[in-house]
Amino acid sequence: MEPGSYTLLVELAEPATVEFGARGAYDLDAGWYAYTGSAFGAGGLKRVERHRGLARGESDARHWHVDYLLGHPESRVAAVYVTEHEDVECETARALNDAARPIEGLGASDCDCETHLAYGAARETVEAVAAERHDRSFQQ
Repeated sequence: MEPGSYTLLVELAEPATVEFGARGAYDLDAGWYAYTGSAFGAGGLKRVERHRGLARGESDARHWHVDYLLGHPESRVAAVYVTEHEDVECETARALNDAARPIEGLGASDCDCETHLAYGAARETVEAVAAERHDRSFQQ
């Protein structure tokens, strides 16, 4: 698959306490979460399918912070937004954090951003930003 940047739109159907590995437990509200990442290594955007498989319960391996949210039984991936061959990860994460509520300390361990996970009570809050920042989307 091609390399690029992506944003996962994740619905959390019920409020939940999610354990994010070494980062600890976070009390999360029901609603919509946008996680932005990049995949420029081997396999490229194939990483997105790995995330979706974890959310479907096909795997339980957790390598990134978002995997802990995706592995929670009340979460589902509703849409995926991608941009091939371009690193828009931090720019997109900052725009999402400006439009929604940042969930600090998650998903930004390899950059200077505070977080790459944002929350919005309404889907439109995060979906509009993700759609604007990426070239295409896949609805689940």
